[in-house]
Amino acid sequence: MALVRVKAKYQVTLPDELRKQIGVGVGDLLEAKVERGKITFVPKTVVDRGIAQSLQEYAQGKGFGPFDSHEAFIASLHKEAKKLRAKKNKRSAE
Repeated sequence: MALVRVKAKYQVTLPDELRKQIGVGVGDLLEAKVERGKITFVPKTVVDRGIAQSLQEYAQGKGFGPFDSHEAFIASLHKEAKKLRAKKNKRSAE
């Protein structure tokens, strides 16, 4: 068991062997919480809001692809652009 000292500004340095075991590096985020009178640190990954929203929309079936070729990708883009133009024209006609 590794002992650590609480330093000025309540900083704690994680021993090298512990960091290696859980794969924590400089700049990584840890969630700190108290569980049954003990402090636990859990490594966390932060996802940008835009990426999180894109992943959520893709999970809801709002994504496109995968495509077998770049031609299929381009065809899909043209199809979606045509739909958007039709919606835009419909709104401007009203």
